[in-house]
Order: sequence, then C-alpha cells, then structure tokens
Amino acid sequence: MKQILSILVFIAASISISNAQNIKFNSTDGVAIKGYDVVAYFKQQQAVVGSNAFITEWSGSKWKFATQANLDSFKLAPQKYAPQYGGYCAYGCSDNHLAPTDPNAWTIVNDKLYLNYNLKVKGFWVKDTTNLIKKADELWPSLNK
Repeated sequence: MKQILSILVFIAASISISNAQNIKFNSTDGVAIKGYDVVAYFKQQQAVVGSNAFITEWSGSKWKFATQANLDSFKLAPQKYAPQYGGYCAYGCSDNHLAPTDPNAWTIVNDKLYLNYNLKVKGFWVKDTTNLIKKADELWPSLNK
C-alpha cells in the first residue's frame, strides 16, 4: 500500500511540474513579470526589482532575483514562487481575459502569488478573492493556450 501511495504522489508531482512548465508566462523581452523578484513577495512581503546578476530560465522565461538566496530558493521550487495564471492579471483571468500586470499590485492568498493590472483592480480583487480564484482557476486552462 505504501508503495502505491508513493507512486501516486510521484505521478501527481510530475503532472504538477509538467503543467507548470507549460504555462505561458507574462513576459517582456522574455523576462517574466517585468523583472521583479517573485521570491521577494514571499520573503520580504514587497515588490523588489531583480538584478541582472541573478537570473535563471524556467518555463520559457527569464526570471530575475535581487539576491543569490532568492535565486536559489526559486530554483528549488519554481512552481511555489511563480505567480498564478502566468503572471497575468488574476482579476482579468476571473473575467476570462488576459491582461498585463503592475508588479506592485499583488497579493498572496493561501501561499500563492497573484498579480493584478493595477492597484485599483487589486482593490476589486481583494474584496472577493475566494470566488474570483475559483472562477479564474476554471477559466485559466482555456486562457493558457
């Protein structure tokens, strides 16, 4: 029984990692989320611009980080830190469209990073994140083509 459970966990993890690698990330000139450090949102609770000194490639985009430690954290678990919905506006995804984002308009909900178009849209987003996340989760597969 333990062996079957281990196999199922491995398969689920493989699917999760595979799906993450198929995400179309919002990028400018191949750089994800305008060069902001996605790990900093979690560790410093703020939007921090990444440096050209700390870059990695993942899921078809370049990711910049402010520190070597943040780069190392991302390399260990990129799907943990990468923004939901490919870094496109979470509110827009809940309304069935892709929209760019302002890296300063962000929230972390249940240990997941969500970005929004701007601070005004973030205000709408935070009023009903539970329902909007459900809607965006349902619509994201058709948007991520």
